Amino acid sequence: MKKPWKICVIHHSHTDIGYTDRQEKIEQYHVGFIRQALQILRDAASGQQPSWQGFKWTCETFWAVERFLEQATPQEQSDFAEAVVKGDIELSGTYLNMTELADEHLLRSMLGKAAAYGRSIGHVVDSAMTADINGYSWGYAQQLLDAGTKHLFSCVHTHHGMFPLGRKQTPFWWETRGGDQLLVWNGDHYMLGNELALCPDAVGKYMIRDEFDTPAIVDNQMEIAEIRIERYLAQLEEEGYPYDFVPVMISGLATDNGAPNGDLMAFIHEWNAKHGESVHIEMTTLSQFFATVKQTDIEIPVYRGDWPDWWSDGVNSTALHTQMFRDAQRTLRKIRQLDPNQEVITRQEMEAIEQPLIMYAEHTWGFHSSIYEPWHAQVTRLGIRKEAYASQGSTLAYRAWDKLMHSKGEALLYPNRPFRYRVLNTNSTLASGLAEMNLEGYEVVRFKDGLEVVDAATGSVVPHQKSGYQSYTVKVALEPLAHQEFYLRPVKHVESRTTTNNVQLIGADQVYDIADMYPGGGDQQGIKVSRHAIESDYVRIRWTDEGIVSWLNKETGEELLRTDRDHHAFTPVYEVTPAADAKDGGSQCAVRRQMGRNRKGLNAQRSIGRIVQMKEGIKGPLFATVELHYEVAGMSYYSVHLKVYADTNRVDVSVRLHKDSVWHPENLYIAMPFTLGRVGETLWLDKAGAPMCPGIDQLPGTCLDYYCIQEGLSLMNQQNGRQEALLVATPDTPLVQLGSLAHGTRLVHSQQTGDEPNHLYVWALSNYWETNFKATVGGFYEFHYRVQYDADCPTPEAAIDRVRSLASGFTVARVDR
Repeated sequence: MKKPWKICVIHHSHTDIGYTDRQEKIEQYHVGFIRQALQILRDAASGQQPSWQGFKWTCETFWAVERFLEQATPQEQSDFAEAVVKGDIELSGTYLNMTELADEHLLRSMLGKAAAYGRSIGHVVDSAMTADINGYSWGYAQQLLDAGTKHLFSCVHTHHGMFPLGRKQTPFWWETRGGDQLLVWNGDHYMLGNELALCPDAVGKYMIRDEFDTPAIVDNQMEIAEIRIERYLAQLEEEGYPYDFVPVMISGLATDNGAPNGDLMAFIHEWNAKHGESVHIEMTTLSQFFATVKQTDIEIPVYRGDWPDWWSDGVNSTALHTQMFRDAQRTLRKIRQLDPNQEVITRQEMEAIEQPLIMYAEHTWGFHSSIYEPWHAQVTRLGIRKEAYASQGSTLAYRAWDKLMHSKGEALLYPNRPFRYRVLNTNSTLASGLAEMNLEGYEVVRFKDGLEVVDAATGSVVPHQKSGYQSYTVKVALEPLAHQEFYLRPVKHVESRTTTNNVQLIGADQVYDIADMYPGGGDQQGIKVSRHAIESDYVRIRWTDEGIVSWLNKETGEELLRTDRDHHAFTPVYEVTPAADAKDGGSQCAVRRQMGRNRKGLNAQRSIGRIVQMKEGIKGPLFATVELHYEVAGMSYYSVHLKVYADTNRVDVSVRLHKDSVWHPENLYIAMPFTLGRVGETLWLDKAGAPMCPGIDQLPGTCLDYYCIQEGLSLMNQQNGRQEALLVATPDTPLVQLGSLAHGTRLVHSQQTGDEPNHLYVWALSNYWETNFKATVGGFYEFHYRVQYDADCPTPEAAIDRVRSLASGFTVARVDR
């Protein structure tokens, strides 16, 4: 080594809720860890353990602190607060290590918790850390800053992921969309200190592979530390590392969810007595470390953009519960919109809803042996508990929603309840579309001869369409937070007796498979449906046995599907990578472990769906539907349902499928090859807190393959002085794929050549990890999508607002007169 060094040791416990043990057991452990840290500090201060003097403990997550404070005695609460103020215990501004499922409201609530506690004891929480996870939405930086957190220490785990910027152990200023800056240390693995053999009885060998192929508990700890530390620091010097200090995170045990270890401090004293002049080790906190960083004269670069998380892909291994989570989070947003001052739903009730949603969005997706032995009791217990968070959040969200709607006049069940309906726009932007009014099954007989829908404000009859056995649809356009009321009344309905259409080329077999030669054929209500197409005044969608091959925007004459697409719109693309031994858990893990960042093997088998049947659905003055049934490997059923609107350029799509149960690693993609058909279009994704343009608005070295989004995306382009937009809402499926589906060298941001096709897919299902993920994604699913063309959308922010409105839709409540 060419210079004296200082190693800054930050002692913490990585919080994995449900990876190493039951979720409730993990909670008990972490409460105990804080008690142990307090006892270590007391023993060091009293002289009972003088070798532990200098000990500091960093609470990686405020969730652990929250659980401790709930269970602690008043004396323990006081001792903890005193240790925090003194600087012996550090609070991290983060709440848990999260996926990108959480929206900006949930992030704001979470990230404000540590700061609020700090203020209550007269302490400023200015630093935060995360461990394991590989990224965060762009809005995460702003939310941290808004909570008062100025620094973030990131400990990326590069298993199936990667650190940004092309190098570890380097700082940068992360600039938010609004121009604020968060100081980030782009660190190494969260147990690097264990790899360097700094902690007695907790020596690691996960990342450093050398001659010491040892267990965690060894007799030659000092020897291993001397060799590994010298090699590590020498390597930093060779790589041009500019600092004379380096941070090292460490656990007190060789495991996630590890306890504090006072003997770590004893080893540090022993090391410094022997090697302190050349390599001095000190235990520190996040705040103290960042103070050291800011004291240097070395210029820290500024980077701006999103930091896509490689580790948000677990969410599609439990797709049904992720869908339930997203619906509950959306319901929570509606509650905030309609009850902003919490006059009906209290802050305590809101927090009760948020808590299980936070727990579901936390990054741990199951027990560590979920693939190796998916039948194991712990796998089952932890998996059900994880999924139950989504269920609990949904139940509480809807309970609050029902309470709120009742307070605003929703009528409960009682005899002779009026057939009066209130349609609400709970969004922050103008919304137009179809609203569905439902009857109870026993009420249908009251309208056996027909009905009409009346605008309650004007008394005028409005067009409607029957959309099911007991449901009726009307067209509505509403300003933000506005509502409109309708009522139903019986009317004698006379069916048309015209026997035929003289110019429509449809045979007696009712098969419509020849284009009309004269105008006036087809559906007299504005939508034509044939065996190979469905067409309104705004859009024409055409299919062959290969799939949906055309999506024509009749407003512009442009094709909305890419000509260079690999797969047609909403076509299923199924992949499976066979394990060497299909019945062996070890083989199932091994094939996954080798995938790296490809998420599939070199020998992956790909199947593309083909249409085998078309069925006409409902036709009327407002919309028409068709069903396209596909044949594809891995699924016994896959169908695409298209709902084309009569008087607007919008199509609602639902994908219904029955997925086979397969243990091999597999993926299901749904093709979305949309385009505005013009050079220069941009793609915008709805990320938590800030819209972002993938491949542009992101940090160098970050993931280009897929993104975890909120409610959807928008393609935008300048046209005749206006911004046109194609809005795509994806309310049920959060992952979108842009990188190539082919196995190969993956690209990260700043490595693009400009020739990448960037075909868009929804990444709907996956079980490719060798640990943590659910082993099978078999079952029944329905995923919804809404595609709408907007000829004039001024900004990306406006487009994303409209996407969120599409995803949310209208709320319809039955009310009293």
